[in-house]
Amino acid sequence: MVRLSESGKKALDDFAARIAQEKKIPGFVFGATTADEEIYFNSGGYKVANDPSSGAVDKGALFWICSMTKLLAHIAALQLIEQGKLTEDTLVSKFFPEFANPVIVHDTVAPNPSYHPAKNPILVKNLLNFPAGCSTNYAARPDKPLYSIIPHSLIAPHQKVDRIHLFSRLIMGDLPGIPIKFEPGTDFVYGYSSDVLGFVVEKVTGQTLEQYLQENIFGPLGIQGSFYMTPELTERLITLSFRRADGGLEPWADQTTRLPERDPSKVFLHFGGIGLFTSLNDYLTLLRHILQIYSGKLTNGILTQATVREMFEPASNDAGMRSLDLYMNSQPGNRWSTALAICGTDWPRRRRKGTAFWSGWAGTYYFMDASTGIAAVFGTQIVPSRDPEVLKCYVEFEETLYSSLEK
Repeated sequence: MVRLSESGKKALDDFAARIAQEKKIPGFVFGATTADEEIYFNSGGYKVANDPSSGAVDKGALFWICSMTKLLAHIAALQLIEQGKLTEDTLVSKFFPEFANPVIVHDTVAPNPSYHPAKNPILVKNLLNFPAGCSTNYAARPDKPLYSIIPHSLIAPHQKVDRIHLFSRLIMGDLPGIPIKFEPGTDFVYGYSSDVLGFVVEKVTGQTLEQYLQENIFGPLGIQGSFYMTPELTERLITLSFRRADGGLEPWADQTTRLPERDPSKVFLHFGGIGLFTSLNDYLTLLRHILQIYSGKLTNGILTQATVREMFEPASNDAGMRSLDLYMNSQPGNRWSTALAICGTDWPRRRRKGTAFWSGWAGTYYFMDASTGIAAVFGTQIVPSRDPEVLKCYVEFEETLYSSLEK
């Protein structure tokens, strides 16, 4: 088992103190764990960038984790597959008829794009590993992010309607079927597959995704997370900051897009791809739990060891690998599994081949390196996404962490 050296702990402490003093990124946290225990956690800055009166960021600080939500939605679906309530080969159209006749769109920026019918159906496994072709750029409004154009009529509390049906119609526009980028099962595209997967979980269980996650993941692990921003959670929330072109930071005010609804009285769609709020310390607890199952230290976890091992196995074909690498613009050879991305090579001075990882749009990151025996989180709240200063800090954190490990 690896552990953090005393000199390594000091190096990480010094790193945290420096980035807090430099104030190049807003409030932040980072931490690491083995399968046995948390080995490091630290934080810095304030809940509102450069505003001491907002309160210091601490271990319980709440983040909008955006695409890190996907891991939870996929775990939920994998649980149902283990229970025999769902299969990887189940047709998505079994739950949502709009997915019965998807069409491959030829030019998404054209006012009236041409298309042709897809030959392959969209299966649950296509939602798990992203060859479904469901891209947010292949929706009715390719010029705007999908989540920013959901009309209030879709979430109005007085309406007794099938909101998932309206979500599907929003994607379809005037097309006769769900628009997709390629033949299902042949490539990889990042998009709203995890949202649809969460809707499938709701159809199978008869619960909202919020209810299901509370009962089957959050509750059993003793962690907190929610799609609803309650007053209690708002007090712990790190607010979103916007990086101006001159490098300065300012409070978020819908500078680039409208955020998804977060008012508890109006949230009637639970997006399994982007919607959760939680602390990164609680997320680290989830990652530790997964490492425990993977290593065989835990036999009564939220998933079986076989399912967890499959989460660390690449599922993308070669075309999918190339598309994922192009999307990431990072180290090459990455593929998607049933729940997250998998490193195809060792990253110099950082994670090892086979590491499972992903990130969130607003500046949160995680990885699980099962061969080394560690998992880690790093996060702040800033857009535009992939902020250069945040990426520099994340890389330095990871390099410092790995150089500080000893057996």
